[in-house]
Amino acid sequence: MKAIGELIKEELEHQERSVSWLARKLACDRSNIYRIFQKQSIDTSVLRHISIILNRNFFLDLSEELDL
Repeated sequence: MKAIGELIKEELEHQERSVSWLARKLACDRSNIYRIFQKQSIDTSVLRHISIILNRNFFLDLSEELDL
């Protein structure tokens, strides 16, 4: 399974959105977005906000790797 930061980066590219656009939506600096791209894990409240902004349920992506 890919790291969550990589999934976010790929979705942003798929939607042809810029790092600056996501930074504006999250009210943060572009450097913070680049740090998110490098993360293996992420705070759930931040991931929820990113999921809403990009209209993609990243929690579903993460849960698919669970084999319960």
